Amino acid sequence: MNPLRHDFIRLCMDSSFSAAETTSTSTPRSYSYLDIGCGGGIFASSAARLPSTSTVTAIDPTELVIQVAKSHQRSDPAIAAPKLRYLNCAIEDLPVPATDEQKVDVLTVFEVLEHIDSPSSFLELAIPHVKPGGWIIGSTISRSLTAFLTTKLIAEAPLIGVVPPGTHDWNKYINPSELRQYFETRASGSWGKFKTQGVVYVPALGWRFVNNSEEFGNYFFGVQKLG
Repeated sequence: MNPLRHDFIRLCMDSSFSAAETTSTSTPRSYSYLDIGCGGGIFASSAARLPSTSTVTAIDPTELVIQVAKSHQRSDPAIAAPKLRYLNCAIEDLPVPATDEQKVDVLTVFEVLEHIDSPSSFLELAIPHVKPGGWIIGSTISRSLTAFLTTKLIAEAPLIGVVPPGTHDWNKYINPSELRQYFETRASGSWGKFKTQGVVYVPALGWRFVNNSEEFGNYFFGVQKLG
């Protein structure tokens, strides 16, 4: 899944610029990231290695996973601080930057929203950390019968399951239309076109983009903050 995260981010970022800008030989753009719910740092560490990345701040309220992430960071000088910074905190505990210049270009929430009681309240806490022109990009799961079958009955099944029982709550899954409506009608600030991309796990091949599958299971979403 992690390589597809980067692919989707590139699709979103490239859509922000004209063809002339994306092919220009001028100074390459540099992006700052805030990764919320970073876990053991799989995405954060890979983002920090990119030459186009200026800084990554990765946060998680679970102390154990932050310890794992920091241990991995210590073994790799390429992702040493200050380029990558791990913090053991929740988004509500992270101070909002005083100026737009201090805010991030990309705020990521991968596999986070489906574990939260109030996604809209969570997003309202996250939005102030994104600079105008920046993006909120994440992934979650549609509340469909297909998703119930694959993520509950199969993924959490005894003996053959890949995650512990109770990991997911189907009632917390979020349909793309619900997220789109939130950004169009309720989110503070103004927002660009809401983008989605479905992803499907293909046995022996791994995760793959599958167009028009976002209503059935896992999907990426992205939306640009205009102001």
